[in-house]
Amino acid sequence: MNWRDFWNSDTPIYVSERHKLLHYRLVARDLATLVPSPDATVLDYGCGEALAADEVARHASSLILCDQAPLVRDRLKALFGANPKISVRAPEEIEALPSSSLDLVVMNSLVQYLSRTELEGLLRLWKDKLKSTGLLVIADVVPPKVSPVTDAAALLSFALRGGFLLAAVAGLVRTFFSDYRKIRGRLGLSQYEEADLLALLGAAGFSAERWRPNLGHNQARMTFLARPA
Repeated sequence: MNWRDFWNSDTPIYVSERHKLLHYRLVARDLATLVPSPDATVLDYGCGEALAADEVARHASSLILCDQAPLVRDRLKALFGANPKISVRAPEEIEALPSSSLDLVVMNSLVQYLSRTELEGLLRLWKDKLKSTGLLVIADVVPPKVSPVTDAAALLSFALRGGFLLAAVAGLVRTFFSDYRKIRGRLGLSQYEEADLLALLGAAGFSAERWRPNLGHNQARMTFLARPA
């Protein structure tokens, strides 16, 4: 099993439905603040189940949700099929979008599952698809110093505030025995120092900076804002 196969299944990442809902609500709230205008065309690439995508769509003209996993895309279509602002597309459909057609591209909690070559390819793609005034948001990037223990501590803190602490403790136990831990141990996660990712963005033709806070609950991870240079 690889990361793509893992995400095309019901995963143990979310310890409860409340955890999943609160996670997506928090990310959507953060993303909504970055939508540049009500006329914007937004792409959320590697969006996952995006349960609160309608919150982002309310601030934009159109929102494209894209995920590699067919199972996830089917769920998104069932959830948002009646929303005229939201469309669901596969990665190969994104490549067919016109050049300079997007105002905002978001990659949240995705970079860690990509090889460096895959990331470089996507950066070239976004350089082509973004308008000259567009914005690229790369969020939840894992620095080398962040361990599974750090991630677990961030989850427990989030769970305490969100009222699902017992579920979080039980979920961490399940995750320890799950395919996620095995795959993470075998394949690892792609991790970047701040300077390294800024250099990659610069090489791809972007002017970039680190942005605080990180999207979502885990402030040990990093978010970057980049604009075509």
